[in-house]
Amino acid sequence: PSRRLKLVGVTGTNGKTTTATLLYRMFRRLGYKAGLISTVVYCVDDREIPSTHTTPDSIRLNAMMAEMVEAGCDYCFMEVSSHSLVQHRTAGLAFVGGIFSNITHDHLDYHKTFAEYIRAKKLFFDGLPAGAFALTNADDRNGMVMVQNTKATVKTYALQSFADFRCRIVETLLDGMLLNLDGSEVWVKFLGRFNAYNLTSVYATALLLDARRDEVLRILSDLTSVDGRFEPIHSKEGVTAIVDYAHTPDALQNVIGTINEIRKKDQRLYVVVGCGGNRDATKRPEMAKIAVDGSDMAVLTSDNPRLEKPGAIIEQMKSGLEPGARYLAITDRREAIKAAVALARPGDIILVAGKGHETYQDVGGVKHHFDDREEVRAAFGTVL
Repeated sequence: PSRRLKLVGVTGTNGKTTTATLLYRMFRRLGYKAGLISTVVYCVDDREIPSTHTTPDSIRLNAMMAEMVEAGCDYCFMEVSSHSLVQHRTAGLAFVGGIFSNITHDHLDYHKTFAEYIRAKKLFFDGLPAGAFALTNADDRNGMVMVQNTKATVKTYALQSFADFRCRIVETLLDGMLLNLDGSEVWVKFLGRFNAYNLTSVYATALLLDARRDEVLRILSDLTSVDGRFEPIHSKEGVTAIVDYAHTPDALQNVIGTINEIRKKDQRLYVVVGCGGNRDATKRPEMAKIAVDGSDMAVLTSDNPRLEKPGAIIEQMKSGLEPGARYLAITDRREAIKAAVALARPGDIILVAGKGHETYQDVGGVKHHFDDREEVRAAFGTVL
């Protein structure tokens, strides 16, 4: 008998990978077979296939879904990128639900204007069928714009506004936070407002897909962070490094803000950050300023310079800084990480931002193996 694969798409600037991955893990814990299509990895139930694009081309996409059906998967959770929508890579797919996380400036090298970027994301919701759900973030000022023309049933989630699914952060410590979800308190192993949004959308989606609320809350408290998304690494001396994929001003601001909310007065924060080459250059001065303003010391370095000169990218980053700003500029990313580790004292925190789960550095159009997590461990002197 042919099975109907229930397909749920996640779109927005930040949070797509975390949300899709946690939904995949959640539904497997609930006893279903599930598939995942994300920036980091594609999964057909328990089989992993390394990923190439956030959303593969339509032929590959349909072939993978056929494999999921064959493997007996009930659900597939996929990230839907704005590029893929404009290129109609998701055309013809029948979604049972769509989730909107948030919108911030990103990919402007491709879409040219912010309005065009919003229009691209909105295409996804415009195309949802009647009978599907459209879950949107009521706290994002573009949240309701996304769903204004959809035929799907609109549901909202929020931390600040009135919404169908409400969340409040009760308290935050270095190893997690206590959330209040629609009146129930649940301890989660995640940090930061952005993760509270991600977890609320996971909770809401699970309920919209008819999962039992008590089971959803129980599993939520057991889920752990996604590779390279606010991933902590501890040294024997008591220094904590956090490796995070933040590569937009908004994401960097979120991660630094989260660390600053929980660190104590005597814990210094070092931020290692770069900006990608051949990508939106307007964010470079802004990201350097966010890193310098939010930390005790920023180390400006390279992050996939691609075909641009690494030094020139760092110069553009520096143009956003005030005279007398405290920072180091170290072009070699490995040396930049080592420098931050050398400066850090027990109790200090080092944020290594921009690459997260990526295992390469693209220099001059050539990809070399490079993994921030390996570099941090090597600099800490811990055995890999």
